[in-house]
Amino acid sequence: MASYHLLSDIDFSGKRVLMRVDHNVDVDEDGKLKSDEKIRATLPTIELLLKQKAKLILMTHVGRPKGKVDPRYSTAGVAAHLRTLLPNTGVKHITSTVGPEAEKAAIELEGGHILYLENVRFSPDEEGEPEQQKVLGQKLAALAEVFVNEAFASCHEYEEASTCAVARLLPAYAGINLQKEIMMLSPVLHDPPRPLTLIISGAKMETKIPVIEHFLGKGDFILLGGAIANTFLAAKTGSIGRSKFEADRMDEAKKIMERSGKNGAAVLAIPTDCVVASQASETAQKSTVSADSVPKDMSIFDVGSATIDHYISVIEQSRMIVWNGPMGLYEMENFAEGTKRIAEAVAAATKNGAVTIVGGGDTIDFHARHNLPLSAYTFVSTGGGAMLEFISGKPMPALEVLR
Repeated sequence: MASYHLLSDIDFSGKRVLMRVDHNVDVDEDGKLKSDEKIRATLPTIELLLKQKAKLILMTHVGRPKGKVDPRYSTAGVAAHLRTLLPNTGVKHITSTVGPEAEKAAIELEGGHILYLENVRFSPDEEGEPEQQKVLGQKLAALAEVFVNEAFASCHEYEEASTCAVARLLPAYAGINLQKEIMMLSPVLHDPPRPLTLIISGAKMETKIPVIEHFLGKGDFILLGGAIANTFLAAKTGSIGRSKFEADRMDEAKKIMERSGKNGAAVLAIPTDCVVASQASETAQKSTVSADSVPKDMSIFDVGSATIDHYISVIEQSRMIVWNGPMGLYEMENFAEGTKRIAEAVAAATKNGAVTIVGGGDTIDFHARHNLPLSAYTFVSTGGGAMLEFISGKPMPALEVLR
């Protein structure tokens, strides 16, 4: 952490501080927040700066408005919820991100209070071409004297104006939670406890292949589930009924399986049996079949009991475990058993001294839906894709500008 600029390096008293947060929260049909965990994760940094009487300006993205103003993705609701968490702090929300209204509000902001900007992705420049990002970065930098990044989930291998361009124009510092993310995830890359096991699933191979390939060279075991496991099964068995998989990624899957356990590579495990049904419903009749005998009119919705037992045996011997993604269609109780048993095993491994790191939106959502405590693990990352990119050893510009 010594190479990053930390909050302890500066006195924020009276300074206008622009802080990028990840308050990208989901709302229900009534506009209420489904979860405020992302907001609460930023409170330690927010409270520290407010205690020092900083003039705090917050910005975030919400959803994917594609560079256009869309009321569904306004930050007004987030700002309103923040007021309930900080009842003794003034939290003013404005309908712009940059420009005259934002500049005037920033100048008038008093120490110990918060100005909440509108969704930064309402501007097409946030994710635009480098020159566009540079211009937006200049406008954002005009609002403040110091920049703080407390949005690990928004730190990626690509750049955005609100995480990179502005950070190059102001003294830039890492927030408390971002510091913790780096501190807890770095051992995965550098001399981890062994055996090191990756449990990974997801819908698309594109985002998972890089981390799987990295772990083949750095880890000891890789346990697959979800739709990406289906692609590996299709590549191995030739047929998995009506299950979802990516036909154009089967060659990559074959090459990865060929490397498994050879020349010091990690051992890759794919399901040997699966829970199948004719449809995804709570009332569907389900059965467990061998992974190479999935009926043509059935789809895979969870891993089978033999697979679970094998995965648990690997988890029990592991000293560091990184888990990103549920095993099956966890949203339905009918197909949640595999993920539940993996969760129990990882929690038990934590009690037995293993270092366990959990991340990914679906993984967190699974715990919320099934009332399982995230406190059962060593560390819960606020980043899904960002976590995977970090542990893949990829350069992340938003972190590099904080050095």
